[in-house]
Amino acid sequence: MNYDRFFEEAIAQLHSERRYRVFADLERIVGRFPRAIWRSNGEVREITVWCSNDYLGMGQNERVIDAMREAAGKMGSGAGGTRNISGTNHPLVELEAELADLHGKEAGLVFTSGFVSNEAAISTIARLLPNCLILSDELNHASMIEGVRRSGVEKKIFRHNDLAHLESLLQAVPHERAKLIAFESVYSMDGDIAPIEAICDLADKYNAMTYIDEVHAVGMYGARGGGITERDGLAHRIDIIEGTLAKAFGVLGGYITGKSAVIDAVRSYAPGFIFTTALPPALAAAATTSIRHLKVSQAERDAHQRQARATKDALSAAGLPVMASETHIVPLLVGEPDLCKQASDRLLEKHGLYIQPINYPTVPRGTERLRITPTPLHSDALIAELTGALLETWTALGIPFQSDATDAQHERSERVVSLVTAKSGG
Repeated sequence: MNYDRFFEEAIAQLHSERRYRVFADLERIVGRFPRAIWRSNGEVREITVWCSNDYLGMGQNERVIDAMREAAGKMGSGAGGTRNISGTNHPLVELEAELADLHGKEAGLVFTSGFVSNEAAISTIARLLPNCLILSDELNHASMIEGVRRSGVEKKIFRHNDLAHLESLLQAVPHERAKLIAFESVYSMDGDIAPIEAICDLADKYNAMTYIDEVHAVGMYGARGGGITERDGLAHRIDIIEGTLAKAFGVLGGYITGKSAVIDAVRSYAPGFIFTTALPPALAAAATTSIRHLKVSQAERDAHQRQARATKDALSAAGLPVMASETHIVPLLVGEPDLCKQASDRLLEKHGLYIQPINYPTVPRGTERLRITPTPLHSDALIAELTGALLETWTALGIPFQSDATDAQHERSERVVSLVTAKSGG
């Protein structure tokens, strides 16, 4: 049997659907973020990155880098094994205490990535609850979906941010049955925010636990960077708050926080935690330094919000199809996968601007987009440069501008809603 044929055909299918992903070979430049070095076909160029999840530039922060360097110098580069085998390095103990404090919870638990934290926590919590039903927002991240799948329990998908649909699902379940509502605070592709307080009200009314993913909000919102739940005074109403150390905090890793019993149960039962090498001390020390800094410094958040708003305003004023967003995410509608890739390639090759195309299955077909993430370090001059490059690219490729794109998006949205309604029986 020619085994290779199956893999070659799988890759060929991605090419035919215009979904094959190409990674840019980039090297960030310390002290000059968002500038980076791009290597392609033997050539080296300096470019500007406009799609990094290092939202506040903390991956370039001198204190964070110094903390990583110092910890590595004292304790070495690795963790030495799982925490069961090698114990817990002290910087990791400090990090988990810092995270619990950040969210006002009894305990925290750190994983090697945000994906692992969602997959391990959701699947373990649901398995430990008797006859649990998971109610999951339809736009939840792939890591949350994987956690739901691995739990093996019954699930119901509610339409995105649709409180009436969620309540109808809850009403159909016995009050005494265990239920877990899993959702995000900031949805990273559209930049919209969940109705957290209303979901908490429904959880109270129908006897459900709540699990929120705050990965695109921690560090970014709230007086101390605790996310949307802190900003809106709702953290105490959420049972499990999950987050990442790899975006606004600029390092690596994922985590959950909650009551001690819940965190201890996940620590004791989740294979994704038990059998994975611990986060190295250098990364833990760097993350702790970043969290502590953002707990007391509002400067990064203020500058970030200012530049995100300036970017939206500039692109909208130029007639570019900026999709509605309540947050720092700036999605720019293209609506066709091949054009989306062409736009990304043209911006990089002609203008020296890197913005990765976002295609299906990350977003629904027909809503392909460029996802722009301004940071405090994207100056007004860089925003003007971006606007000019996008105008040239949109014109050269014949991509619809704002009015045309809005009409087309309206039609696509209606089709998507009809499909979702049909699938859910609603």
